[in-house]
This record gives sequence, C-alpha cells and structure tokens, in this order.
Amino acid sequence: MSIKFNANEIRFIALFESMTGAMVKDCILDDENTKVTFVVKNGDMGLAIGKGGSTVTKVKKAVGREVEIIEYNEDSAQFIKNILSPAELKSIKIVEKNNNEKIALVNTDSSNKRIAIGKNGINIERAKLLAKRQHEINNIILK
Repeated sequence: MSIKFNANEIRFIALFESMTGAMVKDCILDDENTKVTFVVKNGDMGLAIGKGGSTVTKVKKAVGREVEIIEYNEDSAQFIKNILSPAELKSIKIVEKNNNEKIALVNTDSSNKRIAIGKNGINIERAKLLAKRQHEINNIILK
C-alpha cells in the first residue's frame, strides 16, 4: 500500500528526522488529541528517544504536540505488539480469509485489553490504521 503524506505530515517528518537522525516510515497526525505518531525504521528507536528521553522531549517542544514513537518491524505480529505497547499481549495470530483479507487476532487479558483499546478506542483505531498501511492487515480483533 502506497502512503501519501500531506504537507503538514511532510513538515513534521522532516523536522523529526533532522532533530533525531532516525528514519521515519510513517506519520499520523491526530489533530483532535494534538498528537503526532511516528513509525521509525527498525533499530532507530534509540536515536528517536535519545538518552533519558532528551531527544523526544526536544521534538515535543518543537512540534507543540504529544509525540508517540513506534518501532517498525517487518514481522506483522511484532509490529502490532510494538503499536499496542505498553499493553501486554499473550499472542498474535495473523490469519488470511478466503477473500485474501488479513486479520490479526490478538489475545490478551481484560486489563491489558483496556490499555490496547485506549480511551474512546483511540489506540486500537491507530493500530488498525498503521497495520493496514504497513502490512495490509485489514482488521485487528482483540480477544
């Protein structure tokens, strides 16, 4: 799936990459919650956060929003685990239906399910969007 960024997203990506040295694979702006989510290349998480969180703190001040950083992984299940962190997940199974639709079945306990869903479903919706954009997974089902 080809991702098209708008001018604002491109501006945030350029700023983030220049401040951190980390390579951004995806970016989601959440204007309602004044938050920006960056998906960084596998292995670039340390660069993005910085020693003691110093780099991400500078980025937050520069963009004037909350900043969330997710580490990309080529493995779909690991990527979903990274997105839904800090929720502890028991298992993730990627299944493909007859119509070639991919679905991630995520098993977790009730307290971690609340964390994975987030307030008003914000975490799970972001996870579904990123899983679709990065791994062509059509849905995430929490069990």
